[in-house]
Amino acid sequence: MTFRRIVIVLLIVGGFWYLTTLSFGPLRQRMLSGHAIPSSLTLTEAEAAPEYTPAELNNIAVYKKALPSVVNITSSMLTYNFFLQPVPQQDQGSGFILDKQGHILTNNHVVAGGQQIEVTLYNQHRYRATLIGHDPVHDLALLQINAPDLVPAILANTSRNLVVGQKVYAIGNPFGLSGTMTTGIISAIRSIHGPQGQTIENAIQTDAAINPGNSGGPLLNSHGEVIGINSLIATNPNDEVEQSAGIGFAIPIDTAKAVLGDFQKYGYVRRPSLGIASLTIGPDLADQIGLAANYGVLIMRVIPGGAAERAGLRGGNQVAYYGNLQIYLGGDLIVGLDGQQITSTQDIADFMNQHQVGDTITVTFYRGRRKLTTQLTLGEAHDQSA
Repeated sequence: MTFRRIVIVLLIVGGFWYLTTLSFGPLRQRMLSGHAIPSSLTLTEAEAAPEYTPAELNNIAVYKKALPSVVNITSSMLTYNFFLQPVPQQDQGSGFILDKQGHILTNNHVVAGGQQIEVTLYNQHRYRATLIGHDPVHDLALLQINAPDLVPAILANTSRNLVVGQKVYAIGNPFGLSGTMTTGIISAIRSIHGPQGQTIENAIQTDAAINPGNSGGPLLNSHGEVIGINSLIATNPNDEVEQSAGIGFAIPIDTAKAVLGDFQKYGYVRRPSLGIASLTIGPDLADQIGLAANYGVLIMRVIPGGAAERAGLRGGNQVAYYGNLQIYLGGDLIVGLDGQQITSTQDIADFMNQHQVGDTITVTFYRGRRKLTTQLTLGEAHDQSA
């Protein structure tokens, strides 16, 4: 009986040793390590590098074409802390080269107050820049550097034919990450308020990611042509860090060209103006107010001494509210300039971009139910924010 027990114990011990040490050694390893180890591993690799899609090829072409003209801008200044100790401060933004003479366009808010401005090219060469002119109203500034072998950006002929849904590209230096490109579409064309509360007409709204540091950089079409200057982003006021919320705005290239034309002709910005504060009229609002036409631009008030007042145009005298906006009714309704139909304040902005201070134009308007015309000599926009 004792012998049989000894034999059974030996058989059990020997079997356990055989199973765990000889036959299932790998299994034992797997059990101890907690990870399954494959007996063999086979990788499947592509026979050749993948081909790029047509959309990818176009993205690459736009980037290669535009990158050499995009610059990083650093604006430095000294500020003072609570103890009146000097503290260096730097702002960063983007810009793009206009010509081989070294002219560079950027946002005014990128360089405003800067005591020293430096430009870094795509090849990482740095140059001191001179501020040639600035336009706070349109948030644009013109710089110049002395550098060889510059590659100018290609500007679109016009930004008037842009459409919602059109693909766009933004290149700049978001958060100091130079040479960054993002893509998106045109989300809308609308008027917005700039950093100082001024109105920027025909601003290009895009969902291409635009972040701090993109300001002043180019917004491009699918041909790599500059259609706008990235300027503003909509952010969540509860976020500690400003970052893209999928809503960015660019100043249209037509506005930039008009400003550059003033710089070249006068040495400063001298934009033409009707000298009015106005409101776009649509069919619903026209019906509520009882206007003679269901489109146009209503003159809420004329700027004292401005072009409209000199031409005999009249502003409103009845206070009303359009939503939360206080408006003035009873003024003249402009429906045409030089024979061109005017349906919005953006139409007026487009018209101004094609004219100069001192040009005489014909204004078609309604005063009550009477349709009238008058000659008006364009004045200078001393107070655009009005």
